[in-house]
Parts: sequence; structure tokens; C-alpha cells
Amino acid sequence: MDIAPLLQRFKNHEARIGVVGLGYVGLPLILEFAQKGYRAIGFDIVEAHCQSLRQGRSYIAHIPSESIEREVRAGRLDATSDFARIGEADAVLICVPTPLSHHLEPDLSYVTATAESIAPYVKPGCLVALESTTYPGTTEETLVPILEKHGRKAGVDLFVAYSPEREDPGRGGSHSAPAIPKVAGADDEASRALAQALYKDIVPQVVAVTSTRVAEAVKLTENIFRAVNIALVNELKIVYTRMGIDVWEVIDAAKTKPFGFMPFYPGPGLGGHCIPIDPFYLTWKAREYKCNTRFIELAGEINSAMPQYVVDRLTGALNEREKPLKGSRVLLLGIAYKSDVDDMRESPSLELFDLLLGSGAEVAFYDPYIPVIPPSREHAHLAGRRGIEWRPETIAAFDAVLIATAHRCVDYEGLVRQAQLVVDARNATRDVKEGREKIVMA
Repeated sequence: MDIAPLLQRFKNHEARIGVVGLGYVGLPLILEFAQKGYRAIGFDIVEAHCQSLRQGRSYIAHIPSESIEREVRAGRLDATSDFARIGEADAVLICVPTPLSHHLEPDLSYVTATAESIAPYVKPGCLVALESTTYPGTTEETLVPILEKHGRKAGVDLFVAYSPEREDPGRGGSHSAPAIPKVAGADDEASRALAQALYKDIVPQVVAVTSTRVAEAVKLTENIFRAVNIALVNELKIVYTRMGIDVWEVIDAAKTKPFGFMPFYPGPGLGGHCIPIDPFYLTWKAREYKCNTRFIELAGEINSAMPQYVVDRLTGALNEREKPLKGSRVLLLGIAYKSDVDDMRESPSLELFDLLLGSGAEVAFYDPYIPVIPPSREHAHLAGRRGIEWRPETIAAFDAVLIATAHRCVDYEGLVRQAQLVVDARNATRDVKEGREKIVMA
């Protein structure tokens, strides 16, 4: 099939772009295409999200409603839960979750369900690109066979690519998606050319690779690199703490070296939709090839143990003040997995919450971005809990405050002044001068 007409439609911004999954990855992506002049239509199984977008309202904190409303009014952005409208799209980008099962195995149910939903409606010559993080072989072995069930042939009248998202929620400037080069891989030249032509308008550079498997491996490699190095500094934190050395000061000094060192920072555990999950996608797939991934698995063990380490530090700090953890009132500061976002996917704060409750503590939380804990797969029993209001007398009533997320809008000087004890797992209180005797770094 001649791809020249579609290439020209991309070039002229006449193509209609469909994005399936309007979460933290899909919503910024579809907004970027609309802002570049494309007609974009979003698909999501949550009709409330689609309705919000049609009304010009954002449901993600760091994405302003004004940007959405502008594109909706201009007729460049629409959203629906009716997957029959996939037939309107010249390119369909899949941005759905790829979580882990309870047995730490890949859960591709969202990808397969999406593929089954769109396959009957994908028109001839359409480009379908998977952006969800997954193991090498997913596009070729899982996505393509489902898409081909309805008479299309990949590389002939259906074009398929893999282009992993590199979204960093809440980060702007050089860390925002439009400023980050995009990797795109396909298993035939036509699909690769179409993917390059599509993405080059919304990113500064498209890095083309020779296959979907290579592109899938690129994404895993990026996140495994981060997971392993975070595990390293988490282990160093434990060692240096016992030696009486401030690991944060060590890292700040080490990063002045212009070569051979890249700073990573310790914390109470891993959170987000990538780093805690992606390494296990590779370890699972590696078993098919009879390969061991001991280094990756060791990093996973270290990072998974950090919430318990933080709770142990809190327990020790309370013991020094002749207070047991059981029965103590603990305020957990931050439910989001990272600072300044309303994203709590895989947040270590949820594990901390459960560990504290299991130890008999009375636990409350405060998060300026998440006033109520939403449902989650692993911590469904915490859903619906409402955070406290931020008042000095309220803070003073707790036996300890555990900082799990370093939101910049929090008054840490005021926090330390009012709190009886602060256990800081994020180095959020580094600039607080008075009341240092109240602070325990965890």
C-alpha cells in the first residue's frame, strides 16, 4: 500500500490522530498534537474523563484546563468512550497501563483489551503505535496478531510501530515531553517512515531503531538504569547513616565531578508507573531465554525494603523519646509518589501507610495535591481516606511527622517549628536552620 498520501497528511497536519488512554501519558500527548494543529480525538473507557475534556476541564493537576479548553473551542480536540470512532483516525497511539500481577508478572490485559476494541474499526493504511512500557516482543507477539484478525496485514495495509513514552509528570522545561527526543521502532520500513513522520512534529528529534523489540528494550533499559542506581544510593544511605555520614552531603559533593558520576537520590521506596514495575517485565521475559537477571532482582529487593527501613527509623526515633510506635499518632506527609504532582501510582507512601497501621500506629496524612486517597489495586482498603487540614495546632497534636514526599509548597520551617518529631525521608528539611534536634533523616 502506498504510504505517500498519509505521509503528506502528516506533513500538512491534515491527519486525524487518535490516542487511546487519557491518563498521565495520553492526555499530554493528545494535547501536544492538538496544539500543533492536528485534529485529535481521545479514547478512554472512563466516560467522566471524556466528558471533562469535552467541557475543557483538566483532571490532572499539572495540566491546565485553559490549554484543553482552547483546543476544544478550536475544534482540534475531542474525546469519547465510543471506540467505533477509531475509524476516523489516520494514526492510533495506545497509552494504556501495563501493571504487574500479584506474582510480579506482566499484566497486558489493558493492551490486549485495547487491541480487541480497536481492531474492528482500524481503517486501511492506519498507523498504530504502542507507547505503553512492556517487554521486548509485545508489539510483534501480542498486538499485531490481534490487529490482523480483521483482515489487515501488518506492513501491507496496516502499519505498526512502538514508541515508548518518556513523560515525567510535573516536570517542565527540558524534562517535558515535547522537549525530549522520541524513540520509534518498527518491523518494516513503511511503518518506521510513518512513525518518524508523525512524531517529528511534536518532539525535537525522532530516534529511529530497527525493530519494535529494540524500541521496547530501550524503554526498559532506561528505567532499569534508574532503578539500579536508586537501589545503590538507598544501600549507601543505610551504610552511611550507621557511620554517621550524611548521604545527601556526599551526593552533593560527588556530583561536582564533571565526568564518571551521575547523581541519584535515596528515598522511602520507588513509586510511579515505570521504575517499580519495568525491571520485572525484563526479568520475566528473560526466563523464556533461560537468563538470570540477578543484578536487576537485587536492586528490586533493596528498593522494596526501603519502606520498612524508614518505619524502623521512625520507630527508633520514637523509642529515644520513650514512645512506642504502637499507639503513637503519626502524620504521613505526602501520598503522591513524587513532589508537586497528584499522581500516586505505586507510591511508597501507601506501603508506609500500611506498615504503620500494621504496627498499631494511628495514621493520618496530608497532601496538598491529593485530599482523598483514590482507589488502587494493591491498597484498596485505603481508598476514601481524607487528609487533614494544615493547621499549626493540628501538626502539634501528632507524635511524629513522616515526610514521604517533598512537595515544594509545604512550609517546612513551620512544620519543624510545630511538630514534636520530624522523620525526613526526602531531605525536604535540608534548609531548615532552627529545630534541627527535632529532625531525624531516614
